[in-house]
Amino acid sequence: MKTIINTPEAPAPIGPYNQAVLVNNTLYTSGQIALHPETGELVLDDIKAETKQVMENMKAVLKAADMTFENVIKTSIFISDMNNFSLINEVYGSYFNEETAPARETVEVANLPKFVNVEISMIAVK
Repeated sequence: MKTIINTPEAPAPIGPYNQAVLVNNTLYTSGQIALHPETGELVLDDIKAETKQVMENMKAVLKAADMTFENVIKTSIFISDMNNFSLINEVYGSYFNEETAPARETVEVANLPKFVNVEISMIAVK
């Protein structure tokens, strides 16, 4: 049985999907981009601010499922320019304990929704 997770503390989906789906004790999140949940505006000041907004959006989705970043077991990071990797990684890493950080892949892509620079999705387990 699946439970749909949606919260107004993260941006509303911009297509036919939900912010996350909980199946048994496993949460599968949709990718988050740097949309500010209250204004609907993109946060594109710089790559660090953009990544922080993505992670704050993800934090809200995890919270809506009664989870935290400690529950995350796998992340996928999609970036439009691998030259931004170290700055993205710096912000991303601040949300995790390095000793218990999740598995991850980082992939450079040609384009992302709304032409943002970074999108992150996660899998978490209670």
